Amino acid sequence: MRCTYACHSSEHLLARRRFLGQLAVGSGVIVGGLGALTRPATAEQLANKQKRILCFNMHGGLSQLESWDPKPGTDTGGPFRAIPTSVPGVHISELLPHVAQQMQHLMIVRGVNTKEDDHGKGAYMMTTGRRQTPAADYPSLGAVTAKALAPQDSAVPGHIRITPGGGGGRSEDAAYLGPRFASVVLGNGNPPANSARDAALTPAADEQRNLLRRHADDRFLSRRRTAQTDAYTYSYEQAQRLMGERDLFDVSKEPPQDLERYGTYDLGRHCLLARRLLSGGATFVQVSHSNYDTHNENFDFHLEQVGEFDRSFAALVADLADRGMLDSTLIVVLSEFGRTPRINHFYGRDHWSAAWSVLVAGCGVQHGGAFGKTNANGTEVAEHQVDHAQLFHTYLTAVGLDPTDSFDIGGRPMPVADPASSAIKELLA
Repeated sequence: MRCTYACHSSEHLLARRRFLGQLAVGSGVIVGGLGALTRPATAEQLANKQKRILCFNMHGGLSQLESWDPKPGTDTGGPFRAIPTSVPGVHISELLPHVAQQMQHLMIVRGVNTKEDDHGKGAYMMTTGRRQTPAADYPSLGAVTAKALAPQDSAVPGHIRITPGGGGGRSEDAAYLGPRFASVVLGNGNPPANSARDAALTPAADEQRNLLRRHADDRFLSRRRTAQTDAYTYSYEQAQRLMGERDLFDVSKEPPQDLERYGTYDLGRHCLLARRLLSGGATFVQVSHSNYDTHNENFDFHLEQVGEFDRSFAALVADLADRGMLDSTLIVVLSEFGRTPRINHFYGRDHWSAAWSVLVAGCGVQHGGAFGKTNANGTEVAEHQVDHAQLFHTYLTAVGLDPTDSFDIGGRPMPVADPASSAIKELLA
């Protein structure tokens, strides 16, 4: 909504542009659209329930046959055995012995068919619940979750991604929801860049500087207030609050024995950071594990990489359960697709979206089993086939949102999820 007390003269328009430009230079913040400040009425109530999502992105395409849907003894099965889990009758790859002991908390969805074997398009579908088209861009699961569930006055960003590398920063995955809900990226798990106060600046001097800024903001907003200037003001205040919570991003504050238990490698540290962020009030945290694109030496790679995931992920699930957080935390382990049942001449597996698996756990979903099944050698779905759009609806429903609702974006209703799809009722608790 635009305020009407500015006269819209060329003089005022010029002054506003100059003011916004100066702020942008000083902060590096991108201006949000009008929709960035809108909020469904029902979301205010949902925000009070403190629901959150922990998402694992197995970047590159995790092999379902070396993880959630092993086929030992078949022409596609590869060298690894299937092992029993804590749930009678449910078996997973022997590369996941620690996760097997947590199966009572988990649900494997084995009938995923997304019909898309391209990395970029597959990742887009799995994180937005829609196919990528030139006609529109859609917000990711993290952005939708942050907008609908994150408390407006939270010092912790509502949408955080922990990546194996990179320098961090802010992504462009919020689409029409606006940059306020885009992910804050913690490159290699490091705290957000420029979130520490300059050592040469005393706390008192910093407070005086911010009082002066707020005074200037109030004076400007009293005459030229728009949704965009409100977005700038919010960004400054949110950054200020974030500086006060910098310790939340410091995983060294956790007990050393916990890091040892999670694994003294990057993913172990990232999972411990995820626990710390979720416990500290984060609404959506995504951890990426890379890179499962194993066209060559698939088995050697999964032996090392899945083993690393097994220990860290199992420790995190166990801790969330012990702390009573699984009742309010939905866990999703996804990828852009699976790997081919056929083993190529490089001992690798290629891209395969026709029959693969994702994992869900915690808040709002059934646990302790497997839903759907593939045929004997894993080449196609034999029972309960599902796709990306249904899964997206299911995730949102599990945390108490109505995916058939719409966001009000500048007066235009935008469906929260693909209106042609719906949640998978059998998966919901």
